[in-house]
Amino acid sequence: MFKARQVSRAAHALCAVGLVALIGPAQAATCPALLDRSVPRLQDEQPQSLCQYAGKVVLVVNTASQCGFTPQYKGLEALYERLRGEGLVVLGFPSNDFGGQEPGSATEIAAFCENQFAVKFPMFSKVTVKGDKAHPLYAELARRSGKSPMWNFHKYLVSRDGQTVRSYTSLTEPDDAALLRDVRAMLSAR
Repeated sequence: MFKARQVSRAAHALCAVGLVALIGPAQAATCPALLDRSVPRLQDEQPQSLCQYAGKVVLVVNTASQCGFTPQYKGLEALYERLRGEGLVVLGFPSNDFGGQEPGSATEIAAFCENQFAVKFPMFSKVTVKGDKAHPLYAELARRSGKSPMWNFHKYLVSRDGQTVRSYTSLTEPDDAALLRDVRAMLSAR
Protein backbone atom coordinates (compact mmCIF):
# COMPACT_ATOMS: atom_id res chain seq x y z
CA MET A 1 0.00 0.00 0.00
CA PHE A 2 2.86 2.40 0.82
CA LYS A 3 4.43 1.83 -2.61
CA ALA A 4 1.09 2.43 -4.34
CA ARG A 5 0.75 5.76 -2.51
CA GLN A 6 4.32 6.74 -3.52
CA VAL A 7 3.60 5.81 -7.15
CA SER A 8 0.37 7.80 -7.05
CA ARG A 9 2.18 10.90 -5.69
CA ALA A 10 4.90 10.50 -8.30
CA ALA A 11 2.28 10.18 -11.04
CA HIS A 12 0.55 13.36 -9.85
CA ALA A 13 3.88 15.22 -9.79
CA LEU A 14 4.70 14.06 -13.32
CA CYS A 15 1.24 15.10 -14.51
CA ALA A 16 1.74 18.57 -13.02
CA VAL A 17 5.15 18.89 -14.70
CA GLY A 18 3.64 17.69 -17.96
CA LEU A 19 0.81 20.19 -17.66
CA VAL A 20 3.27 23.06 -17.22
CA ALA A 21 5.25 21.80 -20.22
CA LEU A 22 2.06 21.51 -22.27
CA ILE A 23 0.44 24.84 -21.43
CA GLY A 24 3.52 26.83 -20.45
CA PRO A 25 4.50 28.42 -17.16
CA ALA A 26 2.48 31.61 -17.69
CA GLN A 27 -0.78 29.67 -17.93
CA ALA A 28 0.22 27.41 -15.08
CA ALA A 29 0.44 30.56 -12.92
CA THR A 30 -2.69 31.57 -11.11
CA CYS A 31 -4.86 33.70 -13.33
CA PRO A 32 -5.69 37.04 -11.69
CA ALA A 33 -9.40 37.90 -11.63
CA LEU A 34 -8.76 40.88 -13.91
CA LEU A 35 -7.55 38.58 -16.71
CA ASP A 36 -9.98 35.73 -16.06
CA ARG A 37 -12.07 36.30 -19.18
CA SER A 38 -12.20 35.36 -22.83
CA VAL A 39 -12.09 37.86 -25.70
CA PRO A 40 -12.29 37.16 -29.45
CA ARG A 41 -8.98 37.57 -31.34
CA LEU A 42 -9.18 40.28 -34.02
CA GLN A 43 -7.86 38.24 -36.93
CA ASP A 44 -10.29 35.31 -36.74
CA GLU A 45 -12.67 36.15 -33.87
CA GLN A 46 -11.70 32.94 -32.06
CA PRO A 47 -12.08 33.25 -28.28
CA GLN A 48 -8.81 33.80 -26.45
CA SER A 49 -8.34 33.44 -22.71
CA LEU A 50 -6.57 36.46 -21.26
CA CYS A 51 -5.25 34.06 -18.59
CA GLN A 52 -2.51 33.21 -21.09
CA TYR A 53 -0.94 36.54 -20.04
CA ALA A 54 -0.93 35.72 -16.30
CA GLY A 55 2.49 36.50 -14.83
CA LYS A 56 3.25 39.16 -17.47
CA VAL A 57 3.14 42.93 -17.25
CA VAL A 58 0.23 43.89 -19.48
CA LEU A 59 -0.28 47.19 -21.32
CA VAL A 60 -3.92 47.43 -22.43
CA VAL A 61 -4.69 50.03 -25.13
CA ASN A 62 -7.95 51.02 -26.84
CA THR A 63 -7.07 51.68 -30.45
CA ALA A 64 -8.60 53.30 -33.53
CA SER A 65 -7.48 53.35 -37.16
CA GLN A 66 -8.61 56.87 -38.06
CA CYS A 67 -7.36 58.88 -35.09
CA GLY A 68 -4.64 61.48 -34.71
CA PHE A 69 -3.05 59.10 -32.17
CA THR A 70 -3.05 56.13 -34.60
CA PRO A 71 0.72 56.53 -35.27
CA GLN A 72 1.19 55.31 -31.68
CA TYR A 73 0.80 51.81 -33.12
CA LYS A 74 4.42 52.12 -34.27
CA GLY A 75 5.68 52.96 -30.78
CA LEU A 76 3.51 50.30 -29.15
CA GLU A 77 4.91 47.66 -31.49
CA ALA A 78 8.49 48.84 -30.83
CA LEU A 79 7.87 48.72 -27.07
CA TYR A 80 6.40 45.22 -27.36
CA GLU A 81 9.30 43.96 -29.47
CA ARG A 82 11.90 45.50 -27.15
CA LEU A 83 10.46 44.24 -23.84
CA ARG A 84 8.39 41.14 -24.55
CA GLY A 85 11.37 38.92 -23.73
CA GLU A 86 11.37 40.51 -20.25
CA GLY A 87 7.66 39.78 -19.75
CA LEU A 88 5.75 42.73 -21.27
CA VAL A 89 2.75 42.17 -23.51
CA VAL A 90 0.73 44.87 -25.26
CA LEU A 91 -2.95 44.08 -25.84
CA GLY A 92 -4.87 46.17 -28.38
CA PHE A 93 -8.64 46.59 -28.24
CA PRO A 94 -10.12 48.53 -31.17
CA SER A 95 -13.01 50.77 -30.17
CA ASN A 96 -15.38 53.02 -32.08
CA ASP A 97 -16.38 54.94 -28.94
CA PHE A 98 -14.58 58.20 -29.69
CA GLY A 99 -15.39 60.17 -32.81
CA GLY A 100 -16.42 57.04 -34.75
CA GLN A 101 -12.73 56.59 -35.60
CA GLU A 102 -12.82 52.77 -35.77
CA PRO A 103 -15.75 52.03 -38.10
CA GLY A 104 -14.21 49.03 -39.90
CA SER A 105 -14.87 45.33 -39.58
CA ALA A 106 -12.49 43.01 -37.75
CA THR A 107 -10.98 41.96 -41.09
CA GLU A 108 -10.44 45.59 -42.15
CA ILE A 109 -8.91 46.57 -38.80
CA ALA A 110 -6.58 43.54 -38.80
CA ALA A 111 -5.42 44.31 -42.35
CA PHE A 112 -4.84 47.97 -41.47
CA CYS A 113 -2.78 47.11 -38.38
CA GLU A 114 -0.66 44.61 -40.27
CA ASN A 115 -0.20 46.58 -43.49
CA GLN A 116 0.29 50.07 -42.05
CA PHE A 117 2.18 49.35 -38.81
CA ALA A 118 3.25 45.67 -38.93
CA VAL A 119 1.50 45.12 -35.58
CA LYS A 120 2.45 41.78 -34.03
CA PHE A 121 1.21 42.34 -30.48
CA PRO A 122 -2.11 40.64 -29.69
CA MET A 123 -5.19 42.45 -30.98
CA PHE A 124 -8.76 41.66 -30.07
CA SER A 125 -12.19 42.32 -31.55
CA LYS A 126 -13.76 45.74 -31.28
CA VAL A 127 -15.16 46.55 -27.82
CA THR A 128 -16.90 49.38 -26.00
CA VAL A 129 -14.51 50.94 -23.47
CA LYS A 130 -16.66 53.51 -21.68
CA GLY A 131 -20.01 53.91 -19.99
CA ASP A 132 -22.60 51.35 -18.92
CA LYS A 133 -21.88 49.11 -21.91
CA ALA A 134 -18.11 49.00 -21.39
CA HIS A 135 -16.52 45.59 -21.85
CA PRO A 136 -16.07 43.97 -18.41
CA LEU A 137 -12.27 44.21 -18.72
CA TYR A 138 -12.48 47.96 -19.33
CA ALA A 139 -15.07 48.44 -16.60
CA GLU A 140 -12.72 46.74 -14.13
CA LEU A 141 -9.64 48.65 -15.35
CA ALA A 142 -11.53 51.93 -14.89
CA ARG A 143 -12.76 50.88 -11.46
CA ARG A 144 -9.29 49.88 -10.25
CA SER A 145 -7.46 52.89 -11.66
CA GLY A 146 -10.21 55.43 -11.03
CA LYS A 147 -9.97 56.61 -14.65
CA SER A 148 -11.99 55.75 -17.75
CA PRO A 149 -10.65 56.29 -21.27
CA MET A 150 -11.39 59.80 -22.50
CA TRP A 151 -10.21 59.10 -26.06
CA ASN A 152 -8.49 56.54 -28.28
CA PHE A 153 -5.09 55.12 -27.24
CA HIS A 154 -5.74 55.39 -23.51
CA LYS A 155 -3.37 53.00 -21.74
CA TYR A 156 -3.64 50.81 -18.67
CA LEU A 157 -0.55 49.14 -17.23
CA VAL A 158 -1.24 46.01 -15.18
CA SER A 159 1.28 44.38 -12.85
CA ARG A 160 2.32 40.73 -13.14
CA ASP A 161 -0.05 39.70 -10.34
CA GLY A 162 -2.94 41.67 -11.84
CA GLN A 163 -3.39 43.73 -8.69
CA THR A 164 -1.84 47.10 -9.62
CA VAL A 165 -3.40 49.09 -12.47
CA ARG A 166 -2.02 52.43 -13.66
CA SER A 167 -3.75 54.67 -16.17
CA TYR A 168 -2.21 56.91 -18.86
CA THR A 169 -4.00 59.34 -21.15
CA SER A 170 -3.89 59.24 -24.93
CA LEU A 171 -1.25 61.96 -24.81
CA THR A 172 1.17 59.50 -23.21
CA GLU A 173 3.33 58.18 -26.03
CA PRO A 174 4.62 54.59 -25.84
CA ASP A 175 8.16 55.92 -25.28
CA ASP A 176 7.11 58.37 -22.53
CA ALA A 177 9.69 58.41 -19.71
CA ALA A 178 7.13 58.01 -16.90
CA LEU A 179 5.39 55.13 -18.66
CA LEU A 180 8.72 53.40 -19.35
CA ARG A 181 9.81 53.89 -15.73
CA ASP A 182 6.57 52.24 -14.54
CA VAL A 183 6.91 49.41 -17.06
CA ARG A 184 10.50 48.74 -15.93
CA ALA A 185 9.49 48.82 -12.25
CA MET A 186 6.70 46.30 -12.86
CA LEU A 187 8.96 44.08 -14.97
CA SER A 188 11.59 43.99 -12.22
CA ALA A 189 9.03 43.14 -9.50
CA ARG A 190 8.66 39.39 -9.09
